[in-house]
Amino acid sequence: MTELNKSVQMLPGVGTKRAEQLAKLGIETVEDLLYHFPRAYQNRGKVFSLGQASLSGQVCATVLTVGSALSSVRLSGGRTLSRFTAFDSTGKCVISFFNQNYLKDVFRLGCTFRFYGKVEKKGRSFSMTSPAFEPWSDEVRPPEFYPIYPLTAGLSQKNLQNIIGPLLARLSQEPMEDPIPEDVRQKYSLMDRFSAFAAIHMPSDYDCLNAARNRFAFEELFLYSLGMKLMGMRRRKSTDLIFPKTDLSDFFAQIPFALTDAQKRTVNDIYVDMTRSETPMARLVSGDVGSGKTVCAAAAAAIAIKNGYQCALMVPTEILANQHYNDLQPLFAQLGYRTELLTGSLSASEKRRVRAAAQKGEADLLIGTHALITDDTVLARPGLVITDEQHRFGVAQRQALSQKGSRIHTLVMTATPIPRTLAHILYGDLDVSVIDTLPPGRQVVDTFKVNESYRTRLNAFIRKQVNEGHQVYIVCPAVEQSAEEEAENGETISIHYRPENELPKGIPLQAAVDYAKALQSEVFPDLSIGLLHGKMKAKDKDAVMADFVSGKIHVLVSTTVIEVGVNVPNATLMIIENAERFGLAQLHQLRGRVGRGSAKSYCVLMSNTPAGSTASARLDKICQSHNGYEIASFDLELRGPGDFFPQADQARQSGEFSFRFAGLAADVSLAEHAAAAAAELLRRDPTLKEPDHLHLQSAIERLFRLADGSIS
Repeated sequence: MTELNKSVQMLPGVGTKRAEQLAKLGIETVEDLLYHFPRAYQNRGKVFSLGQASLSGQVCATVLTVGSALSSVRLSGGRTLSRFTAFDSTGKCVISFFNQNYLKDVFRLGCTFRFYGKVEKKGRSFSMTSPAFEPWSDEVRPPEFYPIYPLTAGLSQKNLQNIIGPLLARLSQEPMEDPIPEDVRQKYSLMDRFSAFAAIHMPSDYDCLNAARNRFAFEELFLYSLGMKLMGMRRRKSTDLIFPKTDLSDFFAQIPFALTDAQKRTVNDIYVDMTRSETPMARLVSGDVGSGKTVCAAAAAAIAIKNGYQCALMVPTEILANQHYNDLQPLFAQLGYRTELLTGSLSASEKRRVRAAAQKGEADLLIGTHALITDDTVLARPGLVITDEQHRFGVAQRQALSQKGSRIHTLVMTATPIPRTLAHILYGDLDVSVIDTLPPGRQVVDTFKVNESYRTRLNAFIRKQVNEGHQVYIVCPAVEQSAEEEAENGETISIHYRPENELPKGIPLQAAVDYAKALQSEVFPDLSIGLLHGKMKAKDKDAVMADFVSGKIHVLVSTTVIEVGVNVPNATLMIIENAERFGLAQLHQLRGRVGRGSAKSYCVLMSNTPAGSTASARLDKICQSHNGYEIASFDLELRGPGDFFPQADQARQSGEFSFRFAGLAADVSLAEHAAAAAAELLRRDPTLKEPDHLHLQSAIERLFRLADGSIS
């Protein structure tokens, strides 16, 4: 571990400047570098002839023999053009390089190379410009896959390969400590840590890559389960805060509707936790969109407040904070209790006033965003903390809120329809309540799958909805077209690749920025088109969302940042572009943004996937079903828990826990095995004090990346 903890600057070829570039990628130690995994791989093992390569129109590999000596000419501006011919059985190719005079000693007559680049054809002539190349023979076969790493300015793929390759060669000479115990690796047929590092950075083939990916997915789930179970064990040892039996009749008298059976069960779970359990409540309430989680949370708040304690409710956005405040403030005011709102946009004087009220115990219910977990927000008598849209907060943030008091109840809510088995794995430190039925009268959103041929009719339908006084969401899978992706237009293998789940090639992604511009300038110049995406500043996102809520924006083009709970009853149409790119649970949540008012609402899934494909079958399922748990279970069976384990290559919300591999690369059984292995380890060594387990605490802390270096 001493070697892994060394500064990356100690490696050969890494000076001060290179170390600064690596630091921008979060790479400061040797271990950080090893965990800087490729995001994809160039598939150079699929070799084309010159004729095939020219027809593909893409960057690809071709094996050619040098047929002429390299010659160089001087160009204007001091540049040098070097070229030679190479051939295969289908023709000859002129290969050109700029300013690389050393190549005359590389490309010797009769030698064979594998070239990787774009083959152009004019008439009968082929050509390539500045391709990558490796020697090729019966004895020398270069790797099939070449890694493509996340980069920063000044750092190239070659730079990283030249650092990581020699590092792996050196580390192969000594044993490497492994966070997965040997008996667990043997039981589940997992690669050892070094072999997995070598395979993930330089895979020799698909099997090698999948084995490495499987090992790191297990490692993440294993360490995550250990961390969550440790937190649960420590919670059970904490000082209790048990309230006496509490009369909630006046609370329920203010609720203008009857609770569903699922809501009643959940409220009862909460009541038992807070009045009869031997330890403070730590409960997850998982409920489908519109299932009525908020009233259950309000009941929990009423129990705490009626017993003389304060409650804090934290939500991810100011829009949602205001929405909760507007719903709950009148309810608690009728009960004689005071509700305050604390968000980042408040003036300094207003923040001081609200914080003073909280510290003096004058505010019974405090609703806010991340401002609640700052050190200067102090509660006089904290008894209950609630986090809404739990998937948007990291474990550290939830813990920071819970630590506002030494004895405190915790309730977390999520609208992600997580099947109970998976919920127990994801939230191992929490008890779970599931609200699996919707209140009566909740309207069904008609859902349709269409392809690009319906675009004109779809635009006419948007116009119809707006003319009737309604509003429209359009969700795109990308913010904007990446220049880096455009440049790498050859066949690449995603780091989360699984052959059975591969998406159809050649379907262009709809990018929010360009799409919004096109709609405004070409399709609906007379309408107000809004744009919302994750790269915008928080205050700008809130301003756009506020304009949509108020009706100033007719059509909102967005990425999935609108997924989380803003209530816009006037929005009646949700269009999801490239719907095949989203998980079904995510599509279901997006669909839940409409159908919140009295007007009939619709969801349109735009996708050009061919009929009969797996991707098409997934979309058919969401058109047929409106039960979030049924949809989630179907997606789990079909492609693993990708919707529930956010991946590193997805846009990540601030604070959201993100796995690197435990997404499409992991199935439910792997998660269950990792959780079982963690439980068995803690049964034998509940404090991780055995010599072989001492390093596990630091490995867990690395995964959770808590600012204070602790998960306790």
